[in-house]
Amino acid sequence: MGLTIGRKALFAAVCAVAVASVYAAQPVLAQIGHDLGVPEARLGWVVSAGQLGYLAGLALLVPLGDLVDRRRLIAGHLALTAVGAALAATATRTWVLLAGLALAGLFAVAVQTTVAYAAALSTPEERGRNLGVVTSGVVLGILGARAAVGGLAALWGWRSAYVALAVLLVVLACLVLRMLPPDTRTGRATYREVLTSLGGLFREPLFVSRGLIAFFLFASFGTLWSGLALPLAAAPWRLSTAQIGLFGLAGLAGALGAARAGRWADAGSASAVTGGALALLAVSWAAVGQVSWSLWLVVIGVVVLDFAVQAVHVSNQHLLTTAHPDRTSSVVGGYMLFYSLGSALGATATTTVFARAGWTGSSVLGAAFAACALAVWAVARRTAVRTAMRPAESPAGCAEGGTESGRPGLTHRHARAGCPAALSAKSPCAPGS
Repeated sequence: MGLTIGRKALFAAVCAVAVASVYAAQPVLAQIGHDLGVPEARLGWVVSAGQLGYLAGLALLVPLGDLVDRRRLIAGHLALTAVGAALAATATRTWVLLAGLALAGLFAVAVQTTVAYAAALSTPEERGRNLGVVTSGVVLGILGARAAVGGLAALWGWRSAYVALAVLLVVLACLVLRMLPPDTRTGRATYREVLTSLGGLFREPLFVSRGLIAFFLFASFGTLWSGLALPLAAAPWRLSTAQIGLFGLAGLAGALGAARAGRWADAGSASAVTGGALALLAVSWAAVGQVSWSLWLVVIGVVVLDFAVQAVHVSNQHLLTTAHPDRTSSVVGGYMLFYSLGSALGATATTTVFARAGWTGSSVLGAAFAACALAVWAVARRTAVRTAMRPAESPAGCAEGGTESGRPGLTHRHARAGCPAALSAKSPCAPGS
């Protein structure tokens, strides 16, 4: 079953608004602290509450997509995210705000269920392309939310941003029920079995290698976006919050440009795209690091960095959902655990390093994370090639499935089983992860 343009747009909108509910507090922390009397040293908990809720949702809620109708699941999660946003908008005490943000973050994992459902509804030939479009909504939510929330807060206060989010979430929940097809399930797996299956993914080489790549990828991404405001607000630039927010638009342009990475993945080039994009990621830090004397170089670096991150992210999800078409929700949820942990590491490390070594130190840190991701890719690729070249054991092991290159057909099990096709020069197993 293919995806219509309308459904792609709806999927992207769901991702954008849901993920925005997690990041909306970042540009208005000062306003929140002043309004509720939260000390500056404790403002970090306002952001952490939503992120901790999101992390719990990845592990506990996203796997439900492999058990129940994802259309109803997405709608229900959007509605509950709206409840959390409404709580935040009306909070008069800090603990109510934190509870609302944690609730919103917990059910904002509708994003990952949406990505998994989009992959399941896509034909194999269009899966990468569709994932590129849908995940562009995630980038729009993360980066675009900074500008939108800042604008609303400047006009009507920070609470207006959460009121707007709550309204949009309810509207999207209704549209999901109206526009998406039913997701009928015939299996009888239990929730416990699905969670056990999720744990089993961490023993699979493809999942672990792509997860580690995502960990370092988003550590590098977090290093940029959690720390860039620090040198921009300092001498010699002393940019305002609104001016700093414009750099998010540059990143958005780069990330949306990477939507084409899905087409490359559909063509069987996911591995090559990953390696090339990670090299670009490392190089981009050379430009981003020049913030002390050239804002134009920083803009170019931001565009390239976000292009690279999104290209790798789309390729990763394409490979994993192709390899596990029967449990896309679990595999996407498990993969995003690496994303969350990496983002948290980058956000924490960049401020610490900046305090001691300035933006040069943070840039070296971001480039080091990129180099680690590139090293994981190279090792996994070499391991896959060696596996494909092992002597044949039993041709009977050949079966249909996904590949690390993103093409439907042969899997790594074929190479391990000695399938002659897997050992040929044209085998999609050979390129590695």
